[in-house]
Amino acid sequence: MKTLKDAKIGETVTVVKLHGEGAVKSRIMDMGITKGIDVYVHKVAPFGDPVEITVRGYELSIRKADTEMIEVE
Repeated sequence: MKTLKDAKIGETVTVVKLHGEGAVKSRIMDMGITKGIDVYVHKVAPFGDPVEITVRGYELSIRKADTEMIEVE
């Protein structure tokens, strides 16, 4: 299983599944990260947190803990 955390800078990946429960999963979905959406990884902060991505045409910074809940291919 590959997660968004494993994606390299400059790589475009497709969301396969969201893991997590309740409010955390809902918050991720509210940001536009849903099944079947392409995510482009722009850059990663020096210590890996946060990760800057492009989703649905806008840029978003997401915590490393949240990237571990997003399964991609």
